[in-house]
Amino acid sequence: MKAKLLIVDDDEAIRTQMRWALSQDYDVCFAEDRKGAVEALQANSPAVTLLDLGLPPHPNECDEGLAVLSDILAIDCTAKVIVVSGQSEKRNAIQAVGAGAYDFLCKPVEMEELKLLLRRCIHVVDLEKEYRELEQRRHSEMFEDMLGISPQMQSVFAFIRKVAGTNVPVLLLGESGTGKEMAAAAIHRRSGRKDGPFVAINCNAIPENLLESELFGHEKGAFTGAHIQRKGLLETASGGTLFLDEIGELPPAIQVKLLRFLQEQRLQRVGGRQEIQVDTRLVAATNADLKQMIDNGKFREDLYFRLAVVTLRLLPLRERGDDIVFLAREFLQRYAAQNGCRNVVFAPDALRAIARYSWPGNVRELQNRVKRGVIMASGSRVAAKDLELDERDGVSASSARTLKQAREQVERDLIQQALKRHAGRITAAAADLGISRPTLYELMEKLSIPKERTTTTVN
Repeated sequence: MKAKLLIVDDDEAIRTQMRWALSQDYDVCFAEDRKGAVEALQANSPAVTLLDLGLPPHPNECDEGLAVLSDILAIDCTAKVIVVSGQSEKRNAIQAVGAGAYDFLCKPVEMEELKLLLRRCIHVVDLEKEYRELEQRRHSEMFEDMLGISPQMQSVFAFIRKVAGTNVPVLLLGESGTGKEMAAAAIHRRSGRKDGPFVAINCNAIPENLLESELFGHEKGAFTGAHIQRKGLLETASGGTLFLDEIGELPPAIQVKLLRFLQEQRLQRVGGRQEIQVDTRLVAATNADLKQMIDNGKFREDLYFRLAVVTLRLLPLRERGDDIVFLAREFLQRYAAQNGCRNVVFAPDALRAIARYSWPGNVRELQNRVKRGVIMASGSRVAAKDLELDERDGVSASSARTLKQAREQVERDLIQQALKRHAGRITAAAADLGISRPTLYELMEKLSIPKERTTTTVN
C-alpha cells in the first residue's frame, strides 16, 4: 500500500503540481486551510504532512501555518510534518522545526530534493512504527515486571491474577533464581492490598536468636539490648503483604508461633503479654522439599497446610522453552543501554550456546552472564566466549574444559591399565574393559594412545 501524504497549501497550482509529481508513489490528499488540515489529518492519518506556513485568512503571514503545526502535533505527537516556506519565512521555518516539525524546504521546491526527503521521512516513520510495535509487544509480554512468552509463564500469570484478589496464604516453590520474590510482589500489586506495604525477609539470612524478634517484635526490656519497644515485620506489613523467603529454614519454635498467627491473625511480641490483631497476608517461598522435611521432622505438617492453601511452582529456566532466548535478548538491550552501547546483538554462537545451556542458576544466572557479555564483548557482537559459554555442548566454558579433560583422563588411565595388565594385547584388554575391539581402537586413537606403544609391550 502507498504511504499517505497530506499536503496543506492554499495555492491550487502548487497542489496540482504536487499531485502530478507525487501521486504515483503516495496516496495524496489535500487541505487548503487550518480547519481542512485538521479534518484531513483525522480522516486519513497521513504518514507525512507537507505544510505551507502561509495559509488563509492571512496567507502573507506564518501564524496560521504554525497554528496548524501545533494542532497536528497535539493530535499526534509522533506526526511527521515537513514545512514548506518562502525565503522570507525561513526564520519561521526554523522556529517550526524547533516546535516539532521534521524538516523544512524553501520555495521554490526542488522536486527531486522533496522526493528524497519524503523517502527518508517515510523510512523513519516505518522504523518508529516497528519500534512502537516491539515495545507494545514487550509490554504485553511483561506482567508486573515478570517477562515470559512461553505457555508455562502465561499459566503463572493467570494463576497470579486468580489468587491475587483473595487473602489466602500462598506458597511459592521453585529453584533459586526462578523469580519467587517477583511473583510474590506481583501477587501483592494485583491485590486489594496494593496500597499497603510489601515487606520481604529471607528467613535464612537472620540469626535464629534474632529471627523471632524480627518477625514478631519485642517489648522494651524483653532481652538484653531491647531498650525500646519494636514492632516486628508482621506488624509492619499490616494492611499489606509479608513475603517469607526460605520458609523451610524457620526454627521449630518460630514455626509454632507463625502457625498460631495464621490461625488467628493475632500475635504477641517477644516479652509481651498482650495479643495484637494484625491484618497481614503471608506469601512464603522455598526451594526445599517441604514434604521431605515433614517426613524428617524438620517442618510442621500443620504449618505446611496452613501456608499451602494455594501453591505455585515456578519452573526452572531450562523448562521454559522460547523464554530463554527471549529473556537473553531483553537483558542484552537493557544492559547495553545502561553501558551506553548501541545496536548490540548476540553472535550466532552465543545464541546457540544460550539455547543449549542448562542454566542451573536460572534467570539470575542469565542476567549475570548477559551483563558480563555486554562488558566483555569486542564491538557490537556478544559471542559465546563473552558469556563464558561453550557453543558445542551448551555448558559453562570453564566447566566444559574441566569435565572433558577429567572424562578423557579417566578413560585414558583405564585403557592404559588394561593394556598393561594384558601385556598390550588389544583383544584381552577390550574384553577386560567390557567393550569391543574396534571401540578400543577408536578410543585409543581419540585419546592419542599410540599403537606402537602397545606393540612394543606385546613383544
